[in-house]
Amino acid sequence: MRRSRVSCSAQGSRVQLPDAAGQGVHVTGSLPETDWVERFGGLARLDAPTKAVLRARSAVLDVPQGTLIFGPGKSPENMLFLLDGAVRVQQVSESGHEIVLYRIHAGQSCVLTTACLLAYEDYAAEGIAETRVKAAAVPRAVFDDLVAQSKSFRDFVFAAFSTRITGLFRMIDEVAFQRIDVRLAHSLATLADGDDRVVTTHQKLAAELGTAREVISRQLQEFQRRGWIAQARGAVTLLDRTALEALAGHQS
Repeated sequence: MRRSRVSCSAQGSRVQLPDAAGQGVHVTGSLPETDWVERFGGLARLDAPTKAVLRARSAVLDVPQGTLIFGPGKSPENMLFLLDGAVRVQQVSESGHEIVLYRIHAGQSCVLTTACLLAYEDYAAEGIAETRVKAAAVPRAVFDDLVAQSKSFRDFVFAAFSTRITGLFRMIDEVAFQRIDVRLAHSLATLADGDDRVVTTHQKLAAELGTAREVISRQLQEFQRRGWIAQARGAVTLLDRTALEALAGHQS
C-alpha cells in the first residue's frame, strides 16, 4: 500500500513523517505546557533561547504500535525525541534476515536519524513502533540551524551520537564473537517481564540476536531440556532465571 506523507504546521515549521501516513498517526502540535525539552537531560541544560526555539518549532506525534516510522531509501525530515514508548531499529537483508540494531526508549533520540540528517543521506534501516509512541519532532531545517549556531545543542547531539555508536560496536562484538547460548540467555533474562515471561517467537528472537530461526529453536530446546525454560506458542517462560543469568554472565 502506498504511503503518503503526514504533515502539520508547528508555528511556522513543517513537520513530516513520510512512512507513517495512513496508519493513524495523530499530530497534536507544539505542547509548551508539557515542556518536553525538560524531559531530556542534555536538552534541559541548553541555554534559554535554544530551548525556546525547540519548544516553538516542534510538534508532538502520537504513533500507533506497529507503525513503520522510517525505512530504507527514505530521507529523514525530522529529528525525533521519544517521549513515551519504544522504537525498534533493525536491518533487513535482501534475503529477508533481520537483526535488531538497537531500541530507542523514552528520553532518547535516534542515532541513525542523527547520522542521516548530518550527512544528508537516506535511511539504510527501518524503525518500527514496538508500542504506542509519542515523540517530539524537530524539523530538519531547525535541526540544521541549531547544530550550526548553538554549541550547547551541537554538544548534546554528538554526545548522544557517541554513546549510541559505542553501543553498536558492542553489539557487533557480541554477534561476531560471543556464543549464541550466552547471548540468548542474556536476551531472555532482559526481555522477561515481572512474571518471568517473554512474549515472543523464535523468529523474533532470531532477529534480536542476528542469527537464524533454526539456531534459536535448537538452543531453546536445549534450555528446555535443562529445565531452565518452558515454551508455549508465542511465549517463553523462565523456570530457572538464576541458571540463565549465570550463563549470561559467563565469559567464554
